[in-house]
Amino acid sequence: MTKEKKLCYIVELDLPIETFQLHILETRFEIARHIYNACKGKMLENISHMRGDEEYQFWMREEKSEERSSALRKIRDKFDVSQKGAERIVKEMGKHFKQKKPKNPKHKQKVHLDSHVVQKIALQVWKSISDYLFNKGKKVHFKKYGKFDSVEGKNNRAGLTYENGILHWNGLKMNVHIPLKDTYIQKALHDEIAYCRLVRKTIKGKTKYYLQLILKGIPPQKQEPFDGEVGIDIGISTVAAVSNKEVIIEEFCESLDMLEKEKRLILRKMDRSRRATNPNKYHENGTIKKGNRDKWLRSKRYWKLFINLKEICRKIAAVRKIMHNKLANTILKMGNKVFCEKMNYKGLQKTNFGKRIGYKAPSMFLRIVHTKLSYQGKEIEYINTWTVKASQYCHVLDDYQKKKLSQRFHVLPDGTKIQRDCYSAWLIKNVNNMKNKVNREKCLTDYFSFFENYKKTEETLRSLNKKFISSIGF
Repeated sequence: MTKEKKLCYIVELDLPIETFQLHILETRFEIARHIYNACKGKMLENISHMRGDEEYQFWMREEKSEERSSALRKIRDKFDVSQKGAERIVKEMGKHFKQKKPKNPKHKQKVHLDSHVVQKIALQVWKSISDYLFNKGKKVHFKKYGKFDSVEGKNNRAGLTYENGILHWNGLKMNVHIPLKDTYIQKALHDEIAYCRLVRKTIKGKTKYYLQLILKGIPPQKQEPFDGEVGIDIGISTVAAVSNKEVIIEEFCESLDMLEKEKRLILRKMDRSRRATNPNKYHENGTIKKGNRDKWLRSKRYWKLFINLKEICRKIAAVRKIMHNKLANTILKMGNKVFCEKMNYKGLQKTNFGKRIGYKAPSMFLRIVHTKLSYQGKEIEYINTWTVKASQYCHVLDDYQKKKLSQRFHVLPDGTKIQRDCYSAWLIKNVNNMKNKVNREKCLTDYFSFFENYKKTEETLRSLNKKFISSIGF
């Protein structure tokens, strides 16, 4: 029997920090980074010894079976290549980072990191190591100075705890800013706290700390769930959604394009600066000398640009998250039974559209929709992309016709033109129970109401007198 995954959500609160507290937190985060890197290094050493073991090599040559899996599991436990092994390693390391005993015996000994935080670091290490061990990741990355930006506890009873507007952590008491007019946060704070997470962010060159409360249950709902079917078609640059009462078509994450352009300009400036200060590292044709071991020199202007780059990347991530949540809420207002094509976005990243997919992040958007649906006990209904062929099917002819990517409208036999993404989203909504084929009878019954809703959307978009991207077609 597998354990049911308990529903949780996150509320982030601002944490005004005093100067002396800032120094203590910086020290503790740096210690956490050292423990993380040391534990990861020790586990890589254990993996190296394990791979040299004759018994391990024997079982790795055998065919996959329950006996083989059981034997390999015992060998991994023997060499401490497991979650428990990581916890044992960090437990010993945590002892070395305690503060010195006070001279006055009446004073209690203070510690930098408690056992709960250290155990959570071990869990982070094991997740990274397990990906590498089971071929889900090619490399193991260590945390550079200043790059370890979050610590968390295991519960709200010891270590990192929150109570009555104050965050407690090993002798530190930090006041938490709670906006009194924010009804969402006020309602959320009535839920039980699973554990606390302390997050460090760099915003406009300044270090800020935030408290993330992981709360049990579902977040307060701002609107009542609406029962209904919705089909969504996500393209490289557009997203279309169709329900029984509404049709929408818009550019996907429109506001990100200007920020991405600004990011490209900063990267060009950094490249010119790097080439000017390191002429010995480049060939005459502009390519990098691979065998050159000279140290890279970076000017003050380069470091200023680097700070600007970090800030613009943070803005892109923040704006993208806001737009994804806004669009997800719009779609869930249309209905709570969502149908979508199952796409291989990792494969698409290797094509000419890889850069656009990288910063628009359609996979992340679908994950947000799935999370919001899970609060209602539902999930996204993925259809069989290869058998449905929504972009090629015509419900009137009951036939498939290939279209060029430049052809933005589906033309029915009577000459009626419908934007192809809207038409695909409508077909996706009207799939059969097996989700492997379009239900033609349902399409014929539903067509006239869909076309009326589509014409309203088309008239609204054309009345805006706005220049849309070519993918939309209007």
